[in-house]
Amino acid sequence: MKLAVRHRACGLIVGVLAATVPVCAAGAPSKVYTIANYPVEATAKDAVAAKEKAHADGQQAALGALLKRLVPVTAYNRIDHLKSIRAADFIDGVAVRSETNSTTRYIASLDFSFQADAVRDLLNREGVPFVEEQAPRMVLVPVTAETKDGATRYSAARGAWADVWKGLDLDNTLTPLRIEPLLPVIHEDTITAALNGDDSVERVVTAEYKADFVLFAVAEADAADKMLNVSLAGIDPAGVVSWQRGYRVADGDVAYAMELAAVVTQGVLEGRWKVAKSEEAGGGASYGGGGNDVHLAVEFSSLGEWNDLRGRILDMPGVDDVRIGAVSARSADVSVRDAGGGLALAAALSRQGVVLTDAGGTWILRSSY
Repeated sequence: MKLAVRHRACGLIVGVLAATVPVCAAGAPSKVYTIANYPVEATAKDAVAAKEKAHADGQQAALGALLKRLVPVTAYNRIDHLKSIRAADFIDGVAVRSETNSTTRYIASLDFSFQADAVRDLLNREGVPFVEEQAPRMVLVPVTAETKDGATRYSAARGAWADVWKGLDLDNTLTPLRIEPLLPVIHEDTITAALNGDDSVERVVTAEYKADFVLFAVAEADAADKMLNVSLAGIDPAGVVSWQRGYRVADGDVAYAMELAAVVTQGVLEGRWKVAKSEEAGGGASYGGGGNDVHLAVEFSSLGEWNDLRGRILDMPGVDDVRIGAVSARSADVSVRDAGGGLALAAALSRQGVVLTDAGGTWILRSSY
């Protein structure tokens, strides 16, 4: 069951939130060219055919995920035509983490390693910007929150919120993470201060974890509103972080909402790192302003809601070159070009009851609730 949940989350947003402006670090390590712990499955006439199909489809999908990891969201439209390139020509190796099969079905979790030089050459030849330098490893501390009688209490994460982070690729991502438990010496007022953007507590926190960068990922399930509220607070290589957003819990599936939240949060960190690298290189940060492409991760709970949101996007004055990518049961990948950029688009959509929020370079769009 856990594999099935991971597969849904991966298919929904893997790579979608790697948002930033382009920076290319020549000669960088090739670790980021591995897509690890990638779920695959296939059904065919027999077990051998099912395995071959799963591996072939998986490596093609993994190449797409790799390109989205490396390429800024604002340049996603420049890799559309690369999706048809044969992934087998770029594969360096495949490692099996786990696999099960029947007479007609194959399910596995695989590590796909790609030839770094070959992928670099492809992107350079196509004139596509990319980022491949990893950030310094950060400590991430999963925390759960519970509010009762107006008071919020924090505790070390157990169960799903602790487990979902272990299922992500924490080593090959652009922003490597080390997951640590909440230490007893970290008091609740310290977490509250971090959530409020108070960087004065960072000296204590980083000293206790013996790390330069420490982040709290706080999850609170709101059963009444059927929401999972997640906050990210602390410090990363880009600076102080104080970010939060909510996720709808559909059909009582809190585990899936947590899986989705973890992947989105990791994407936010990647986006912040890429913006930081751009500023370091003197390129400045861009979030889709000045008529640049604006990437939208559209969330919805039904086909009717998706059709409504899609219509609002298409009918919005000043929006053109609308590109609709992958669409799942709950999310869609959309890129648009707007004369006023993301901020202007957010203001215009808010007047129509649509919420558009910035998540480190990618914009999350959903109906008001």
